[in-house]
Amino acid sequence: MMQPKKKFYTPAEALQKIAAFCAYQERNQKEVEAKLREYGLDEDEAGEIIIRLSREKLLDEERFAKAYVRGHYRNKRWGRRRILQELKQKGISDYCIKSGMKEIDGDEYYQNLVDLLEKKDRQEKEKNPRVRRQKIQVYLTGKGYESDLIKMALDDLGKAPEEDED
Repeated sequence: MMQPKKKFYTPAEALQKIAAFCAYQERNQKEVEAKLREYGLDEDEAGEIIIRLSREKLLDEERFAKAYVRGHYRNKRWGRRRILQELKQKGISDYCIKSGMKEIDGDEYYQNLVDLLEKKDRQEKEKNPRVRRQKIQVYLTGKGYESDLIKMALDDLGKAPEEDED
């Protein structure tokens, strides 16, 4: 199978293309730089275009972080820890991450956790209450929720760890 021949762009063409790429949805600098390198631009050319996109407000890391946080806690219902981890992986600055995390509404966040917990509880086949609680806990931890909040939600839902039934 042959690889399709890559098309290389002049910096002017690349700017047009990447501007559309940024206008379509919020992007971060790492993503844009990778795309520009795919277009065959060198580091300096890519850097200049990134500066220009930032100046023209087509590329804004803080705005990206806010949109990312909103989307991932509202739609994907991720917890703070997972969102934070993903933003760090995307090379977002601590300042922008902090700013983005302010988008999380505490009540809505806790309600997401409770909704996920109830849904998982309905789907969970495990009968042993302790193992069941553990499985739900692992699931919610994987979604990025903090263990103290998970414990609180489980207790609120009456999924307290059963006393010794020996």
